[in-house]
Order: sequence, then structure tokens, then C-alpha cells
Amino acid sequence: MSGRTPERLAFLTERPFAHRGLHGARVSENGMAAFDAAIAGGFGIECDVRLSRDGVPVVFHDAVLDRMTAAAGPIAERSAAELEGVTLPDGGGVPRLSTLLERCAGGTPLLIEIKIDRWREAAPLCAGVAQALARHGGGAAAVMSFDPVAMRWFARHAPDVVRGMVVTQQGKRKLRGRIERALALALARPDFIACDIRDLPSPFAARCRGKGLPVLTWTVRDAADRARAAAHADQIIFERADD
Repeated sequence: MSGRTPERLAFLTERPFAHRGLHGARVSENGMAAFDAAIAGGFGIECDVRLSRDGVPVVFHDAVLDRMTAAAGPIAERSAAELEGVTLPDGGGVPRLSTLLERCAGGTPLLIEIKIDRWREAAPLCAGVAQALARHGGGAAAVMSFDPVAMRWFARHAPDVVRGMVVTQQGKRKLRGRIERALALALARPDFIACDIRDLPSPFAARCRGKGLPVLTWTVRDAADRARAAAHADQIIFERADD
């Protein structure tokens, strides 16, 4: 474990996290304008990270550029410099993780979701993220992923980095799903859980809280979600209702 003490993990529950930054109709998700808006609002930030062709962690959710830009094709086929020149709808480029870490250096908590589509992507992306965190002093930052292999990498190679498992029980409530979650926990040895708001209340989340793992929940969008989260989780990852 990476020192699962209340003090070390306190940043996970101190304030809500803006999902992909505080984005909306005129502010693009995972762009610097959205991150700056979250910082100005006093929120933490949740972001998604993938690896560029030249091995640089960049902040982007999808494996391909098509949905969020006028460009097309895989993120992995472009260099970080090329991606910085690809324009998001609000006019910003695709940021490097190092740029976001610098912006959060004033104390803004950061959740970095490792996005992996194939198992061979895990080690190079995790190594790149760990190096970026080390260069910027770590700070109030954590990594998390749906993929337990990624979190296992951090457990072995960068155990001081706070790590979490992202979990959804949608379509996985039967025995096979329960076994998968148990195996993922054993493999990843996480410091916290980020669970789907649609799953709450959840015996799985309750057991995790009982073991001392903070439970964050995503993606909270309305008053009903907030009430459910207040009763069954320790902090929220949210989007504004007008997004």
C-alpha cells in the first residue's frame, strides 16, 4: 500500500472534483480553459490521460480525435507537439499532463484517469505518468483506472503514488461481476475506489468504505445524485447541470 493514512489521502475528500474540468457549452472537456475554471471555482480536477506517439502523456478522453476535434485518427499516431496544435471546440489545444500538473501546483487536487485500450499500452503510459508526477513533485495527485493492470504497475513501480480503482457494476451485478471486482481489488491494491453513481447504494462500495478505502463517485449531475452520494460516498466527481 502507498501509506493509506488519513493525512495522505485527505485530498481525495476535501473538495468535489470537476469531471474533465469545469466544462460546458463554450468550454471543452479536458482543455486548459476547463481546468482553469475548476481551479478558479475552488474544485479539484479529474482528467483523462493517454500516450502520444512520442511517449508523452497527454490529456484526452477518447482513443481517437474525431469526437472532440476537426481532426481524425488515433491519439497514439500523433506527437505531443502535433496534438497541442489540434484545436478543441473552445480553441485550445490538447494539453500535456505536465502542463496541467504545473497549473495545479498551487494545491489543486488532481485525479488522473489512465485510459488503456490494450494491455501493452499499460506499462509505457503508467511510466510516463509516474515520471511526470516525479518531475513535478507529486503534490495532491492520484492515478486511477478501470484497468487493474495499470494500478498494479503503480503498486510495483511507484507505490508512493496514491492509486484508485474505477468501478462500474452496470451489467456486472451477477456472480461473474462480483468475482471480477474482487480480483481487481486483489491485483490493484488500491488506496481508494471511484464508483459509478448509478450503483449506489452498493454493498461493494460499503465494504470498501468499511475497509478504510475512501469512496468517490462519478458522474454526479443533479440534486438526486448529490443526495445519493452524500449518503453512500465520501466525495463526488461532478459535471454542471447545464453541461
